[in-house]
Amino acid sequence: MINSTQVLYFTLSAYFDTGLLKYLYFTITISLYMFIVGANVLLIVVICTNRSLHEPMYLFLCSLFVNELYGSTGLIPFLLVQIISDIHTVSAPFCFVQVYCVHTYGGIEYINLAVMSYDRYLAICHPLQYHSHMTYNKIATLIAFTWLYPLLLGLTMAYLRSSLQLCGVIINKVYCDSHSIVKLACYDTKSIYIYSLFLIFCGVVVPLTVIFFTYFKILKVCFNGSKQTRQKFVSTCSPHIASILHLTLLNVVELTQNRSETNNAPTMLRLVFSLYFLTCPPIFNPLMYGLNLSKIRVTCNILISNRRNNSEQLSM
Repeated sequence: MINSTQVLYFTLSAYFDTGLLKYLYFTITISLYMFIVGANVLLIVVICTNRSLHEPMYLFLCSLFVNELYGSTGLIPFLLVQIISDIHTVSAPFCFVQVYCVHTYGGIEYINLAVMSYDRYLAICHPLQYHSHMTYNKIATLIAFTWLYPLLLGLTMAYLRSSLQLCGVIINKVYCDSHSIVKLACYDTKSIYIYSLFLIFCGVVVPLTVIFFTYFKILKVCFNGSKQTRQKFVSTCSPHIASILHLTLLNVVELTQNRSETNNAPTMLRLVFSLYFLTCPPIFNPLMYGLNLSKIRVTCNILISNRRNNSEQLSM
């Protein structure tokens, strides 16, 4: 029995020897990461530099894109190192940092989506009072809450995991997460699971409840409203609904995988799913919002065409 503070490293057993194919996996993963960084940074720059996009919906979107960069940068570079390496170990301090990153990323994502649904609720259900309700001070408060609340909850979770008495150092995944650390504990962890359920309730169930309530109100107004109201719902809310459904489906599958016996699952399947879990949300959201919201799409096209014209003029 050892305290987690005495553990020097953990071994990630989900990796396997792929021979020369590891360079192919590395190339695919780094290409995905470069696309994630490029797409999210582009949309952040577009929103920040264009004053016509300094509206609540786009500012909340900017916060969402910053979170995609935070989550992907906290996880994917480590994955790249592990893919190319022959020794799949991670230092204990970095492992707990990764646990913190995984959970705070998910918490920020859900709360950000809940705040965006509240914004759409005000815009569609109370359009005349929208600007008096959604002031810049309120926007700043909501964005600050979106980040500070999960970050503080994550500190508590990371501290509890780091104080566990461990009877092993082998993690059957390609990255560190909370459930994998708890499974290594030497004693009954029922109290830890209860507190984890409380954190899941605060970070996932409460935001989802806000989302369901606001969309119930929105749909009620849309069905009884005009054609213009329904068009506004489809144009601004469909990417948001797609993001919520996609993120929830991913987390349900991840939770099911954690709670079931995964040692008999094919190693390739675990690796592919982990790669999908780490890279798909940061790719999905910028594509979904960038392609569906006309204001962002038009501004991106103008920005890209202006840069192209400038480069052509410099080359002449």
